[in-house]
Amino acid sequence: MIAPAAAAKVKLVVLDVDGVLTDAGYFLGDVDGKEAEFLRYDIQDGIGIMMLRRAGLKVAIITGRESESVRLRAAQLKIDALVQDKRGRKIGALRRITAELGVSLEETAFVGDDLPDLGPLRAVGMPVSVANAVSEVRDASQIHLTKTGGHGAVREFAEALLGARGEWSALVERYVAERAAEEFTP
Repeated sequence: MIAPAAAAKVKLVVLDVDGVLTDAGYFLGDVDGKEAEFLRYDIQDGIGIMMLRRAGLKVAIITGRESESVRLRAAQLKIDALVQDKRGRKIGALRRITAELGVSLEETAFVGDDLPDLGPLRAVGMPVSVANAVSEVRDASQIHLTKTGGHGAVREFAEALLGARGEWSALVERYVAERAAEEFTP
């Protein structure tokens, strides 16, 4: 799926939210008289992101909406950069993040699903589409995932990228060993 030489170049993975980290649906309601929004995230995607970070890669999120849920999830995952811009200016955000992190666009992978992602996908060295991506996004991508957003697509990409770099198995073993060495306390 991913050539080892291409995988070795990647230093930064940038993710969209709606349709990539989530299934693009959200729950909107009222909690104690205040508007509340809830998004569903895939736990396996979270472990995939953790593995990318353990491999020394930077991970960023760029979304065209503003959401406290996204801020909370980014903090949980220790995301290196988060841009929430309700005007959807993703290419400018991408350029700013790469400059701040000292990474070139050629060393960046972007995972997207819909039209707002076309600018970044056309700019990066490794454009990636999830299975539920619109045709224009699939056409702009080099890597086509088989899983849909919010249902393991990010994890699929993490495994493929780190596998192509020859790092996935060692990261898994380190993860398991760390948990085996920890003392259980309820």
